[in-house]
Amino acid sequence: MNRRTFLAVSGATTVGVVAGCLGGDSDATAANEFDYELYSTPNGADVPLVPVRDAYEWYKNDEAKFVDARTRTQYEERRIEGAVFSPASAAGDIEDDPVEEWSTDTRIVTYCACPHHLSSQRAASLIDAGYEHAYAIDEGLGGWINSGYPLEGSDIDAEWELYKINGTTDSEYAGEMVRLEQVEANRIEVAPIQDDGSYTLQLHYAGSTDSQFRVEAPDYTTEGTLEELTNETVSG
Repeated sequence: MNRRTFLAVSGATTVGVVAGCLGGDSDATAANEFDYELYSTPNGADVPLVPVRDAYEWYKNDEAKFVDARTRTQYEERRIEGAVFSPASAAGDIEDDPVEEWSTDTRIVTYCACPHHLSSQRAASLIDAGYEHAYAIDEGLGGWINSGYPLEGSDIDAEWELYKINGTTDSEYAGEMVRLEQVEANRIEVAPIQDDGSYTLQLHYAGSTDSQFRVEAPDYTTEGTLEELTNETVSG
C-alpha cells in the first residue's frame, strides 16, 4: 500500500468539509486546517487518515458522524459510543444502511480495529458514492480505547487482548489483502500484503483461545487457534 502525506494548504486539494457539515454549525472545525496522510486502498482510492485525537475533537463537538466498518458481532461487543453499523463489503452487508439517510456533505469518520484497513475500504466506498468528506481513524478503535474515549457495547468490560499474526506469501501479491476470520463466529480482520510478501493481521479478542481461526491469503488458506497462528510465521 502506498501512503503519502497529504498537505491541506492553500493552492492544494483539500480534504474534509468546512464548518457546517452537521447542520450549519459555524464553529465546526474545518478538516483542511490539518495535515492528513492518505491511505491507498486496493481499488486505487485514496482515503484521508484522521488522527484519533482529531476524530475525538469532532466527536465531542458533534462535528462528525461515526461509522463502524467491522462485523455485526464486533460492533455489538464494543464500539464508539453513538456509532452506527455500516460495514465494509469484506465484513458483510446490511439491508438498511443508516448512512443512506445522511446528506452527502456530512463529515463521516469510519473505524475498524486492524487498525484502518476495513475502515479505509468503507470510507473509499462512501467517497465513491458521493460522500466526499469521509475519513478513517488512523489508529483505529484501539487508539480510541487507549485514549479513554467513550465506548458502549455488551463486552466493554471484558479482558481484551491484542493478537498479532505474522505471515508471508509470494511478493507478486503485494497490495492485495489477507483475511482473518473466526470459524464459528462473525469476526473478520484484514491486512495488506507488503512489497516483500509479508503481512501482519491484528485481532482484539476476549474469547476462548481454543477457538479456530482461518487465514485466507491469495494463494493458500490455513486454520488454527490463536496460539498456533501466533507461534510462528504463517505461510503456504
